[in-house]
Amino acid sequence: MPNKTEKQKMLAGELYDSRDPELLEQYHKAKSLLATYNSLDSRNLKERELILNELFAKKGEGVWIEAPFFCDYGENIEIGANTFINTNCIFLDDNLIKIGKNGLIAPMVQIYTARHPIKASDRIYQNADQTRYHTSSKPVLIGDNVWIGGNALIFPGVTIGNNVTIGAGSVVTKDLPNDVLALGNPCQVIRNL
Repeated sequence: MPNKTEKQKMLAGELYDSRDPELLEQYHKAKSLLATYNSLDSRNLKERELILNELFAKKGEGVWIEAPFFCDYGENIEIGANTFINTNCIFLDDNLIKIGKNGLIAPMVQIYTARHPIKASDRIYQNADQTRYHTSSKPVLIGDNVWIGGNALIFPGVTIGNNVTIGAGSVVTKDLPNDVLALGNPCQVIRNL
């Protein structure tokens, strides 16, 4: 059985080297697309649409993303129709980030799929006289009709159900079921909707 590439390890949730040449090339491509996107006149809808279609794995009709927007690779992001993503959002898509339709993502929301071992000796290693860091990733899945308040943080491996509202500033460390209002640090269900 052939060895897995670093990208295959990344998407499988295994430890991988984020400075692998294949991953770096994908990273640089995304950064180039984002630099153009983030500097475009907001009226240039056609060019914005073309860039997002090239950047993301899937993008439904009517998706609107305010600039600036930031992500690692783009190709691991799927966004459903009519979702609105406000300014200064950061999606670290080292694994799948899937957002359903009709989402509202407020300013400065951060969605992380990447994580590192807690113990320093497991996290840090030397490779050819360079310091490297072991990284792993877990997907983040967000259902339909979800509103995530400003400055919320979504942790790796979290699944958020349909029709969920998450309060501003929340730190979402665990899955949330359908039809709830959740908020806080750590984020907790407050009531059913």
